[in-house]
Amino acid sequence: MTQTTLKPVLFVLTSYSDVAHNISGFFFSELTHLLHVIEQAGIPAAFASIQGGEPPVYAVDLDDDMNARYWNDDAFRNKLSHTLKLSEAKSDDYSAVLFVGGHGTMWDFPDSPDVQRIIRELYEANKPVAAVCHGPAALVNATLSDGRYLVEGKRVAAFTDAEERAVKLAEVVPFLLETTLKSRGAHHQAAGEWQPLTVVDGNLITGQNPQSATGVGEALRDKLNG
Repeated sequence: MTQTTLKPVLFVLTSYSDVAHNISGFFFSELTHLLHVIEQAGIPAAFASIQGGEPPVYAVDLDDDMNARYWNDDAFRNKLSHTLKLSEAKSDDYSAVLFVGGHGTMWDFPDSPDVQRIIRELYEANKPVAAVCHGPAALVNATLSDGRYLVEGKRVAAFTDAEERAVKLAEVVPFLLETTLKSRGAHHQAAGEWQPLTVVDGNLITGQNPQSATGVGEALRDKLNG
């Protein structure tokens, strides 16, 4: 595929808030660092969220130059405040889907029929499915048309149980992501806590933590431009 013919990458964001004190919704740098890579490659991007409209966000660290650049960009902020409701997204309109992380995803990604639909339709159309940090919560119940879990037998990275315990939210989240992905037959890969890790298994691209956002963006860019 070439940049001139590529349809947008669909960035999917959680709509869930009130996870814990100062933690609601998606993790800002997991969007900005990924988006920068995609935009620098000339690939268009579109935003959707579970409920549509403006999704909740946390960890808006403006000492991070990339975060500050986007946070102070009126066009970006307007786009972010008017996300498409995921149920209205048509898979044919996109070249890939990317599930942005943040703790909110643990509540509204796993059981969303729209999440499961867009994953299955894009993956079975030989298009990339990507996720970073807690974004792979979208994958835990995603199945293919034959009923198998998409992650069964696949190498994946995601926020580890050790990292969840380190941020003291292991007793807050509804399930542990690493443990649940393994229970679905995934071959979970892990680096040390807060170390970047991106895993590519065919058209499935996953990253472990916020530090992995750029790597996931680069892997998705390369897959789309390959």
